[in-house]
Amino acid sequence: MSESSFGSMAGPAATGDIPEIGVGMLGYAFMGKAHSNAFRTIPYMMYPPPAIPVLAALAGRNEVDCANAAQRYGYAKYYTDWRDMLADDAVQLFDNGGPNDVHAEPSIMAAEVGMHVLCEKPLARTAEESKTMLDAVEKAGVKHMVAFNYRFVPAIRQIRNLIDSGALGRIYHWRAVYLQEWIMPHYNESKIWRLDKEVAGSGALGDLGAHIIDLAHYLVGDMKSVGALTQTFIKERPLLDGSGMGTVDVDDAFVSVVEFENGAVGTLESTRFAGGRKNHNVFEINAEKGSVRFNLERMNELEVFWIGEKPRETQGFHSVLVSEDYHPWWDKWWPQGHIIGWEHTFVHEITHLLDCIVNDKEVGPHGATFLDGYKTAVVCDAILKSAETRRQVDINY
Repeated sequence: MSESSFGSMAGPAATGDIPEIGVGMLGYAFMGKAHSNAFRTIPYMMYPPPAIPVLAALAGRNEVDCANAAQRYGYAKYYTDWRDMLADDAVQLFDNGGPNDVHAEPSIMAAEVGMHVLCEKPLARTAEESKTMLDAVEKAGVKHMVAFNYRFVPAIRQIRNLIDSGALGRIYHWRAVYLQEWIMPHYNESKIWRLDKEVAGSGALGDLGAHIIDLAHYLVGDMKSVGALTQTFIKERPLLDGSGMGTVDVDDAFVSVVEFENGAVGTLESTRFAGGRKNHNVFEINAEKGSVRFNLERMNELEVFWIGEKPRETQGFHSVLVSEDYHPWWDKWWPQGHIIGWEHTFVHEITHLLDCIVNDKEVGPHGATFLDGYKTAVVCDAILKSAETRRQVDINY
C-alpha cells in the first residue's frame, strides 16, 4: 500500500457560503477521466454551484499510473488501496469508477463510514449483488446515485418533461438499440475484462443494454416481463498476458421484447458487433398524441411528430435543436445553437448529486438511485434467464 500527496490542486476556491465536498475516486481510466473533467468544470460553468467539489484523493492498483493520473487530473493525493482512501477524513463523496467486480465492496464500505456514493453502471454484476449495495446505502442514510449519465442529456430530459406534462399522452411503444463495434476481432482481439463474466457480470447487456433499460424505466416505467435471445460470436480470445486462449463467457449481443406494467410494449437490442456503429444509442417512443425519437450521436437534437398537426400538407417528424436557454441546463452553457457534447452529461449529473447532498434533496426521480440500479440489474438477470430457458420471464423487483 502506498500514499503520496501532490498538495492542493482542487481547482477554484469556494466563494461566499458555497460549501466544499471532498471527493475520493476509485479508478482513473475512461470514467475516471470523464468524472474528473466534470468535477473541475462544475465550479465555473454550473455557477453558482451547489457545492465546490474538492479533488481529495484518487485510488488505483498500479502506483505509477495512479500517481500520473492524480497529477494530471488534479487530485491532492493518491492511494494504491481504496480501503486507505475510505479512511481519509478529507473524503465525503466516494466516486466508484472501477470495474464491475469492485462496485459492491468499496461502495458498501463507503456507505458504512458515512460517505455519499456515486457508482458507475451497471450497479453490480447481478441483481443479488446490487441488492446488497442498495441495502447498505439505505441503512446508512447516505445519498446514492448510479451514473446513468444519459438521463442528463438535455434532449432526453426534455422528452421526460413532455411525458410528465401529458403532451404525449398514453405511451404505446418503446423501441431502443445501443450499437457499437469495438469488440469485433478487427478492432480488439484480446480477452479484456469486459469479456470475463467473473469481472463484468455480463457483456453487451450490462455494458450497453443497462443504459437503454434504465432509460426505459425513466421514460416509460417498470417492466412486467421480458423475452430474450443472447449470442456470443467469438467464444475464445487471446489472453492479455500472451499465455494462450481464454473462454469468452459473456454475451456479445442480445435482443429482447418487453412488456411494461402500464401496458406499453417494447424492444431492446445491444451489440458490440455492429460494424460502422460507434456509439449508436437510439430510441423511439410512440404515444397517443405523438412520437419522439432520439439519437445519441446527434445528442443536441430530438425528432418529434404530433398527431393531427396542421396543416396536413406539412405533417411529419420535425427535428428540434435542443439548445435554447429554456431547455434543460442550457442557461449554464452557450448561446443558442452552440452545441454541447457527451462530456457535459457528467457535469449535469454530478451537479445534481451535489445539490442533493448539500440541500438534502431526493436524488430521484431524475437521478438514478441505487434502487434504479437494482431494478436494471433485475431486468438484466431476467433477460439472461429468458435467453437460457427460451421462455418469457416475469419481472419481480
